[in-house]
Amino acid sequence: MTVNMTKGQAISLQKDDGGSLTAVRMGLGWQAAPRRGLFGTRTREVDLDASAVLFADKQPVDVVFFRHLVSDDGSVRHTGDNLVGGVGQGGDDEAILVDLARVPVHIDQIVFTVNSFTGQTFQEVQNAFCRLVDETNGQELARYTLAGGGAYTAQIMAKVHRTGPGWTMTALGTPANGRTFQDLMPAILPHL
Repeated sequence: MTVNMTKGQAISLQKDDGGSLTAVRMGLGWQAAPRRGLFGTRTREVDLDASAVLFADKQPVDVVFFRHLVSDDGSVRHTGDNLVGGVGQGGDDEAILVDLARVPVHIDQIVFTVNSFTGQTFQEVQNAFCRLVDETNGQELARYTLAGGGAYTAQIMAKVHRTGPGWTMTALGTPANGRTFQDLMPAILPHL
């Protein structure tokens, strides 16, 4: 059963049987919003990019994004860059796979971001979401709809963080501005 998350809501990544999830996929989907123009409605392609920043004691130690598809330890993997969105018609346009069992013990948080590499604002995006999927069986666990319409170029989507022996996901949904994850670091830090 999917949990439709709200900003700030957290869910445990423990399974119903008491075990922990071992592998999850953070999926990102979006479509370009149609714009009314002088000669009718048109859409302009929007290139959103998903990134995962790995933190150890509030310090960034690695990142996975379209130019660095696999974390140095191999536990986090980006499936590849999608330049236009809307390909899956509601499915994932970009995804980041996290093998929770392989994440080194010193990594205590993974923050997922989305940014418009081409600098378009979320006013030009519709039907944007991030979702967490149990990668072992394909079951969607949680979905967070990214509020559109804003004059910002990025969002700090969510974070997965250690809580005792397991992991928890928290929906963040914080608007920010920047073309890359590096630009978003000042907006990420308050959420650690």
